[in-house]
Amino acid sequence: MSAVKNVIKDNYNMMLLKDYLREAIKDAGFSHAEISKTPVGTRVALHVTRPGIVIGRKGSGIRTLTEKLATDFGLKNPQISVVEIEKPELAPSVMCNRMASHLERGTAFRRATMWTLKQIMEGGAMGVQITISGKLRGDRSAFEKHTQGILPRAGHHAEIVVDEDIAHVKTAMGLIGIRIRIARKERLIPEFEMRTEKAMKAKQAQDEKIKVEEIDVEGAKVEVVKVKGKADKAKSESERIALEAKKMESIDTLEEEEAKMK
Repeated sequence: MSAVKNVIKDNYNMMLLKDYLREAIKDAGFSHAEISKTPVGTRVALHVTRPGIVIGRKGSGIRTLTEKLATDFGLKNPQISVVEIEKPELAPSVMCNRMASHLERGTAFRRATMWTLKQIMEGGAMGVQITISGKLRGDRSAFEKHTQGILPRAGHHAEIVVDEDIAHVKTAMGLIGIRIRIARKERLIPEFEMRTEKAMKAKQAQDEKIKVEEIDVEGAKVEVVKVKGKADKAKSESERIALEAKKMESIDTLEEEEAKMK
């Protein structure tokens, strides 16, 4: 097999693996996976919002996931580490999944879009753009694009600062696509960076928030990276979606505002 075909096959397998992880550990708030091959085996770092759901009771979730990656996807001796996402609101894949879950529950697409925009900007984003397309209001397909803040569209800054992801959701009307692009202000590199004592202390305080733990699962060490001092009432992503759905009822859509003005 040629080198080109090997690259195509590896990329195709990675796409299938990402689709599987997105569905299998959806309730854990899956963002992305970093896969690297080592002489000992394959290291798989799973970035999620709730590591406990991935690990499972007494490591049952990790064992099932390890067996699945080895048998179905052909990864040699997979070694899984779980990394907790510090700011889920700035992860496009997490927000795509949350918005898709709201649409599956029957929430109006504009209300879900406005809520997602608000959550991302309150999370500290420099800018955000949400594009939603499909059969939104009738038989004819349409798309809407909503932007807030500053979002570089092209050039070097757009490649470094902007993250994006795409999700698809099946509704009664048909398939709807969601694309979220988020610009993170901490990635904006100034031409000259001046390190002050205050900035160094802030960086040190940020590093102290990260906590690394190792748990033993049948003789194997599983690394879990957690964020200290993070409180969330919801135990899973599905519970968070249900809580957000209640809060979302207070947001007025454009159709409701037009109805009030008549």
